[in-house]
Formats: sequence, structure tokens, C-alpha cells
Amino acid sequence: MNKEEADFAVFLDSLPQVHYWVRNLERNVYSFWLPIPIGRFYPDFVALLTDGRFLVVESKGAPSVHTADTKIKKIVGEKWAAKSGGTCIFRLVTKDDYQDALRAAVQ
Repeated sequence: MNKEEADFAVFLDSLPQVHYWVRNLERNVYSFWLPIPIGRFYPDFVALLTDGRFLVVESKGAPSVHTADTKIKKIVGEKWAAKSGGTCIFRLVTKDDYQDALRAAVQ
């Protein structure tokens, strides 16, 4: 993990609504992934919340937030969460907004 991801992990771990979390490793046999037009998308973090919901988070640096690839990942992640019947949450966050976005997501 780079420093931004490590800071994010510390914050995620501090949320009382998070039962446990994992750093989702890309292209591992046990990794969580979502299908995208050009293959698979491996979000950065997967957490189980104390209420039984799953929180899946993709963190991006500011320069890559507006790329076509990131837009596709956001659409797919949000569609996956919407189809879950309320059991899954997806958030695409940056270092500037992750704290507020995750606090709101887990409420």
C-alpha cells in the first residue's frame, strides 16, 4: 500500500460500523471483482459492516478521478450495489473526500 492507501486503511479501521476489512489484492484467486467491458475491476478495499452489509471501496488519486476507466468502474460499482437489495455499498473516493464519504456510507 502507498501512504494514501495506508491512511485510508487506518481511517476505515477506526469506523465503529466496520466489523472487519481487507485490502483486496488484484488478480488473486480469492479477490473480489466486478466485470467491466475490458476485463475485471478489483476494488481496493472490502469491508463487512456490523449490520451485515458489505462496503466496497475504490480509492483514486485526483488526476485519475475523471478518466474513462474510472467512470466505468463507478457506474459498474454503483449498479452492483443498487442490485444488491441494500446489502452492498460501493463508494469511489479520493484522498480529499474519503472520510466524509465513508462516514455517510456506513450510517
